[in-house]
Parts: sequence; C-alpha cells; structure tokens
Amino acid sequence: MVNVGTGKIIYDLRKKIQEIQVDLDQLGPFPSNIPEMNDSTNLLRSNEYLLKANDKKTELLSVYRQYSESLEVLLSLVFDIQMDLKEILKEQSSMISNQPKTKPKTKPGKK
Repeated sequence: MVNVGTGKIIYDLRKKIQEIQVDLDQLGPFPSNIPEMNDSTNLLRSNEYLLKANDKKTELLSVYRQYSESLEVLLSLVFDIQMDLKEILKEQSSMISNQPKTKPKTKPGKK
C-alpha cells in the first residue's frame, strides 16, 4: 500500500538539488570583460561560463522534475490514506450507532 522508499527518494533528490545549487553558486557571477584581453578571449571565457551554467541549470531542472513527481506520488499516498481513514471512521461510527441501547439496571430501592 505505502511505498516506503518514497521518503528516501525525496530526501535524496532534495540533497541533489542542494548540491547542484551549491555548484551553480560556485560558478560565481558572470565574468566581466577584462580590458587587457582581446575580444575573442573575453568571448571564450563568457562562452565557457555560459556552458557550465547552462549544464547545471539543465541538471537542476531535471532533478526538480523528479522531485516534484516524487512529491506527487507521496501526496497521492497521503490522500489514499486519508480516504481509508475516513472509510474506517464511517464504519466505526455506523457500528456504534447500530448497537442496541441497553437500559442501565436499577437496584431495587427501599420505599
């Protein structure tokens, strides 16, 4: 009924998201042009940065997709459990209301 590994998958994906975000942050800001270098060298540096940043962002989007899919599965399981609990409560409630009511026994009193 419940996929026990779903929680671990979500935890692992969240860890991976954090790692990719750290990698992306380590790339630093977009490189500015260095006046001492010629235009083609500056363009190569910019291109290298953009390639690395694009790869990390693509990886990040992929992991976010997997993460959201795992969360949807987990949420679906939670709703299934909620529905099961509602049904159990209805059954128990109907069992309680269907039980015959007994009158409390009274002790014969002195008159």
